[in-house]
Amino acid sequence: MQKINSIAELEEAILQLETRQAQEAKMLRQQFHLAYSSIKPINFIKSTFKEVAESKELKDNIVNTSVGLGAGYLSKILFQGASKNPIKKLFGNVLMFGITNLVTKHPDTIKSVGQKILKIISPHPGEGVNGTGKEK
Repeated sequence: MQKINSIAELEEAILQLETRQAQEAKMLRQQFHLAYSSIKPINFIKSTFKEVAESKELKDNIVNTSVGLGAGYLSKILFQGASKNPIKKLFGNVLMFGITNLVTKHPDTIKSVGQKILKIISPHPGEGVNGTGKEK
């Protein structure tokens, strides 16, 4: 700050400092309101859900787990059928648990095996039954 030599300069410096103080007080109030609203429980929950929804890794985990549960349940239904035998039901539950864990822990392997099986089962578009583009 420069040396003040007259009353006019002093009044000008005081006016500048008061303006600066008002601006800083306004910015401080705005910052306080932002901080206060961010720690409200509902806003904290909203921001957490938003972060979770944007997470690709979590989405992949949910999909893999869902596919695993579906495959496990389907295998249980296929193995167990409409049986009322408690031992068969127990083995059905064990099978369901095992397949669910297998599919959930190794999704990439399961996907690649599934893609290979699909390639074997269905020929590429434009290819006929004998692979020449013409059917026999």
